[in-house]
Amino acid sequence: MVGHGLAVISLQAAVALHVGGRRPEQAQVALEAIKRSSKDALEELQGTLTVFRQPDNGDGSRRPAPGLGQLEALVAAMGEGGLPVDVVVTGDRVSLPGVVDLAAYRIVQESLTNVVRHAGPASATLRVSYQPGAVVLEIADTGRGRRLGAARPGGHGIAGMRERAAAVGGTLEAGPSGDGGFRVRARLPFKGGHR
Repeated sequence: MVGHGLAVISLQAAVALHVGGRRPEQAQVALEAIKRSSKDALEELQGTLTVFRQPDNGDGSRRPAPGLGQLEALVAAMGEGGLPVDVVVTGDRVSLPGVVDLAAYRIVQESLTNVVRHAGPASATLRVSYQPGAVVLEIADTGRGRRLGAARPGGHGIAGMRERAAAVGGTLEAGPSGDGGFRVRARLPFKGGHR
């Protein structure tokens, strides 16, 4: 979440610097998005640190871990950051086990953050398909794309997403799409789940 927030802040700061003198009203919108994103990232970091500092006292004061139920807020934040995202959900929505739900959310979040960081001016499509015993995610962008081996030094985004998928018994594929953008596809299996 903090990495996502910093990516949005960086993008909006670049917009504000670019248009500052010529279009102050657009710079103001970018600065407001920076303010919101930084506040959200700081709250997330504070919540994470609180979990590590204090034992669970059973009073329910912790926020629930993010999951696919929070996609609307994530997509809205991306839109504010300049990345339009279309969301397509198919199948019967089910309540996913917590670890699968968190892994799915983080994979979507990292994928969209990577679009902001690497794709240039782009839009993205997020497909969530609820299938018997699995949720399938596909995040595709219309950006400039790049060769699969052209990852930036020090980057762990795709490797981290693969680890998240593998941790719940799933798979993740990532690479350039046929029409110039980039595509991430994850299949995360689960047992149970209910409507």
